[in-house]
Amino acid sequence: MKVLFATYPMAFHTPGGGEIQLLAYHKHLPAHGVDVTLFDPWKPRFLEHDVVHFFSCVGGSVHLCNFVKQLGLPLVVSSSLWVTEETKHLYPIGEIHHQFSLADRVVANSEIECETLARIFDLPREKFVSVLNGVEPSFYEPVPADLFRQKSGITERFILNVGNIEPRKNQLALIRAMKSFPELKLVLIGHQRDPEYAKACFAEGGEQVVYAGTLAHASPLLRSAYAACEAFVLPSTLETPGLAALEAHAAGARIAVTKVGSTEEYFAQHVAYLDPFSVDSIAGSIHAALAQPRGKSVLQPQDLTWRAVLSPLKDLYDSLLTK
Repeated sequence: MKVLFATYPMAFHTPGGGEIQLLAYHKHLPAHGVDVTLFDPWKPRFLEHDVVHFFSCVGGSVHLCNFVKQLGLPLVVSSSLWVTEETKHLYPIGEIHHQFSLADRVVANSEIECETLARIFDLPREKFVSVLNGVEPSFYEPVPADLFRQKSGITERFILNVGNIEPRKNQLALIRAMKSFPELKLVLIGHQRDPEYAKACFAEGGEQVVYAGTLAHASPLLRSAYAACEAFVLPSTLETPGLAALEAHAAGARIAVTKVGSTEEYFAQHVAYLDPFSVDSIAGSIHAALAQPRGKSVLQPQDLTWRAVLSPLKDLYDSLLTK
């Protein structure tokens, strides 16, 4: 089976979880008998493939999806979207509805996302399929904490946040919550997706905030940072569920994570939850996380490696070829 992967043109300018997911699918689907090609606009080769899988519903995505359906090819869309009645006014709902309507199946990362998207967009529940997010096996392998400390020069105890610096990731609220912990630094790792927002974060945080730049996803330094931190905190206004949180948890870090999105479907009672719209709640979740024991992840590697979680996606592709 041959599947063509595509996404919006700017996606890899500041790659985040959606792009890591796409590359993980590309890496691990061959083990399931799926030959994946990354879309090349200079050599599109649509008709050499059995299925087209488009990642994201960023504005403008509908046009390529519409073209795929005009060619008569099965279309799968990965939504990477958490939307509610209260937040749907923030999105081009009509265009996303059109894109989802074109898709033979829409892939979300949890059952609650599937149910929510079906309800908000008034589309059949069977159009939506849950494929869990996964973790590279390397994140379960111990890496010395000193590796990150020596490279970064950070000797103090610190809270860690990994993610693109932008309003949705909510680092500014985290920085305000950190004022309750003057004895701790806050280390931020990630692209400055919104430079003005990043500037505001650094100004607000002052010397308490250390921006460690970006790290390659496969870098041992990233795993070492998870090992070195006092707790990993992800206060996003939504997560589905947040690859960095899954990876930090696999590495044994204490976790405080937003309760908005699908996080509870993955982490159950094993992490501290926060309300991203309340600085006091974020501070309280940090207190709760710091009281947790460090140790082995409850997310078992045999269940949440990328290779394990992608079996339903192979079944989905197969089902589209037998229609």
